[in-house]
Amino acid sequence: MINENSKIIAVDFDGTIVEDRYPDIGKPMLFAFDTLKKLQKDGHRLILWTYRYGQKLKEAVDFCAENGIEFYAVNASFSEEEFDPAKASRKVNADWFIDDRNVGGFPGWGKVYQMLNGEEWSEDAPAQEKKKRKGLFRF
Repeated sequence: MINENSKIIAVDFDGTIVEDRYPDIGKPMLFAFDTLKKLQKDGHRLILWTYRYGQKLKEAVDFCAENGIEFYAVNASFSEEEFDPAKASRKVNADWFIDDRNVGGFPGWGKVYQMLNGEEWSEDAPAQEKKKRKGLFRF
């Protein structure tokens, strides 16, 4: 159910949802699909945002579907978007980006879920989000 607290979350595939074995598909990361399902149940929209394209992208989308995750969009800001590099950037419009290439690396799905729900927060969280949250903890 989409609500006023819902976010659009762009999620990388290789090294984030699954172990990085590109061009193959690695084993699912611990709690990846459980957390993604919970985020969807909480009302968030998930975008698969990955380097993959063509057949390799289809394999990733199919793998996620087999594990219970259907994305709001794939490598796009919304499902109906048609990417035209002359008119738009490859970057998608999302509130959050979950990627193993973040500064500091991928913290793990348990920590990601806690961070998105304000249970833990780092000092470099966006200022506007910090103002909304109470009881911040450092990690």
